[in-house]
Amino acid sequence: MSVSPSPNAEHIEFWNDVLFKPFLAFRSTFVAIGDAHSRGPIDRLGLRPGDRVLDVGCGFGETTFQLADLVRPGGHALGTDCCEPFLAIARDDAAAAGIENVAFADLDAQTAGFEPEFDVAFARFGTMFFQNPTAGMRNIRSALKPGGRLLMIVWASLEANQSMSFAKEIVERHIPPPPDDAPNCGPGPFSMADPVVVETILRIAGYEEISFQQTDVLANVGPTVEDAMAFQLSLGPAAAIFREGGDLAIEKRPAIEAEMREVLQRHARPDGVYMSTSSWAVAARNS
Repeated sequence: MSVSPSPNAEHIEFWNDVLFKPFLAFRSTFVAIGDAHSRGPIDRLGLRPGDRVLDVGCGFGETTFQLADLVRPGGHALGTDCCEPFLAIARDDAAAAGIENVAFADLDAQTAGFEPEFDVAFARFGTMFFQNPTAGMRNIRSALKPGGRLLMIVWASLEANQSMSFAKEIVERHIPPPPDDAPNCGPGPFSMADPVVVETILRIAGYEEISFQQTDVLANVGPTVEDAMAFQLSLGPAAAIFREGGDLAIEKRPAIEAEMREVLQRHARPDGVYMSTSSWAVAARNS
């Protein structure tokens, strides 16, 4: 496997310099939400002992560890991400847990030179950030053996994800959208929300037997209302606007928080704040 210079260098820098810290701060919340959407599709994959699995955009490595466990004995999982601080934690966690059939690589899956050695390529909320999604999905296919399978979890539409849409609507009432040239993480979490668009991308990229299965979950978006509000202003579409708001965001924060708190309180339970989330499990096969 070779690593080429990435056309996504600015986005990769944003992940490393800006997004890593809030993801670390809210790791348990984000991972719990992600697991609610990926656990079922992973279990239905039918992985077998000896399979080799590529985990694209693996973050802290939780899915890599799940996949590695399912391919024992004899199998192996490689987790890849463009954010080295994520991978440093994943490697430490693997060593602490004594997980030996995993490895982690710092690379951009859109451009890395893969060998066709994997039975399955998996991604949980990682492929939506490719600057060129067709090129990215074609490059992932280059890592698959003939007949190898793809499974990626992507967010459904913003409208289907109240857990994120409500906060964006509130912030937008107080702060204008950031300029087009503002630093960002790439196309964004909803770039693969339309099945028609995604199927077209995958067919052009050379996949076949493409299917979609929707998962709708009432997810715990924070242990308390205050935690859930901090999560929304740190990660996701509302945070992207708030982050670029500068002095205006500071000025408007009390009003924004008051509106968000009112909504979140309606969804609070003794064990946390629960709101609707929706994703697609997209499956396909290498020709």
